[in-house]
Amino acid sequence: MGQSFKKLNFISLGCAKALVDSELLLGGLKNENFIFTKEPKEADTILINTCGFLDIARQESIETILQACELKKTGSLKQVVVMGCLSERYPDQLSKEIPEVDKFFGSNDHKQIISFITGKDYAKQDPLYFRSLMTPNHYAYIKIAEGCDNGCSFCSIPLMRGLQKSRSIDSILWEAEKLVENGVKELLVIAQDSTSYGWDLKPKVYLNDLIPSLDSLGFEWIRLHYAHPAHLSKKIINALADSKNFCNYLDMPIQHGSDKILKSMRRGLGQNGIRNKISDLRKMIPNIRIRTTLIVGYPNESENDFKELYDFVNEIKFDRLGVFTYSEEEGTLAEKLDDSLPSELKNERKSIIMDLQANISAEKNERMVGKTYKVLVDECGDTVSVARTEYDSPEIDNIVHIKSRIQKGEFVNVKIDSSNEFELIGAPV
Repeated sequence: MGQSFKKLNFISLGCAKALVDSELLLGGLKNENFIFTKEPKEADTILINTCGFLDIARQESIETILQACELKKTGSLKQVVVMGCLSERYPDQLSKEIPEVDKFFGSNDHKQIISFITGKDYAKQDPLYFRSLMTPNHYAYIKIAEGCDNGCSFCSIPLMRGLQKSRSIDSILWEAEKLVENGVKELLVIAQDSTSYGWDLKPKVYLNDLIPSLDSLGFEWIRLHYAHPAHLSKKIINALADSKNFCNYLDMPIQHGSDKILKSMRRGLGQNGIRNKISDLRKMIPNIRIRTTLIVGYPNESENDFKELYDFVNEIKFDRLGVFTYSEEEGTLAEKLDDSLPSELKNERKSIIMDLQANISAEKNERMVGKTYKVLVDECGDTVSVARTEYDSPEIDNIVHIKSRIQKGEFVNVKIDSSNEFELIGAPV
């Protein structure tokens, strides 16, 4: 058992799913009347939730841990505790290489972590009840499943998070109702693959069963993330189309546009299959905006493969798009492939796709000029505010620059006066 220290600095790295883990843990610790500080130098204990998914994220996690350990030598810091995906995957190696860390934990060791930091036994308590948001008060993520069964060749998530474990609809609704009661206006639904939600439960349930239940709770906006195109059924699309409060938005990573690469990635659909899914979405939900994520520089990605990807992006014209360069992940199927493309070429291909997307985004945003949209304000200054339309998820998508001070967390109608690649500019109506 560790000692109980008064001041705690909590650093959460990585994706939204890790953020929810951090919020669960933070809630349990807040119940212990800790004093939380944003300044690592002021803390007695630093708790770091790491990311282990890509090499750049692993490097950030390692650097953050080393910086915290340095404070043990030079400051008043007494304890460094590390959790999360990186810690889950390499506990022995990390313990050996960074012995200054007092304890390493996995991603879901909430009770053990609270017990270690407080010196109390949390074995019979559930910290979920005390979840404390690290997002602004007006939006929150809700995780409907943990882990993944898909076995994509490039992905190490199943190695870190395990196979899919869906939550019951009742437990999801219970947590969602608590969020509504606390004033959350926008709910962001997340899982490693939200479209396979419930397949592992007995009896089976499906995402299209969950959608109407969430839709009835009173959120003004609900947003769906991380839909696998191979698992996006017409029943799910119909459920989204029939909903009142789900945003006309879908985050659906396709990863590539070359049939050869998609097959090697074990994605389940080729280019035509993905094209048909997008066609169904746009037919059933005419005003939908689709976000996707791509990987460039995958092993054996030829010039022709990259051209197929470029042409596919140019044809489909995704509304939002992000690109990663391929990062070899230990223990994955793709690790056995020849990752011989130089990093310069990978970065060049990334830039080419992002330049294409910037032009697509600029054209789409220009069409919004002169129209009025309902937006949700995320930040406000003395004379300006920053908001989002229903077509944009926080931190990763476009923003609306409002030429007026609007209270954070408020909805307002804004008429768009001008635009650029990733920003709309307007004033309240």
